[in-house]
Amino acid sequence: MSAIMLDTCGLIWLVNGGGRISQDTLKSIEKADIVYVSAATALEVGCKAAIKNLELPMDAEKWYEKVLSIHDLVEIPVTGKIALFSASLPLIHKDPADRIIIATAILNRLPVVTHDSRFHRYSVEVLR
Repeated sequence: MSAIMLDTCGLIWLVNGGGRISQDTLKSIEKADIVYVSAATALEVGCKAAIKNLELPMDAEKWYEKVLSIHDLVEIPVTGKIALFSASLPLIHKDPADRIIIATAILNRLPVVTHDSRFHRYSVEVLR
């Protein structure tokens, strides 16, 4: 079974037709048995929309739920184990939501679709 996780930008790019995701990675997403997002992505989407760094066609909560449904994405909840592991990671990345996404990927052995160059420094397989 193949599985992939999208970081927040990966999710937004996928929704917008691919964005900065390579054709090879788009094919990998299409072929994956399951595509995950972290619940931390909902936090980032909501925060970006609230401060007007992300324009959405509807309320952030409705947008997020619709995107998960349309793209058949599975949300991984932020557990205590994930939160504590994210806090123990080296401070290469200081954004708490991204640290949770990284911890989720590591603990679940998932490659992550991202263009954030800091992810690979955590021994996370990065797909671009």
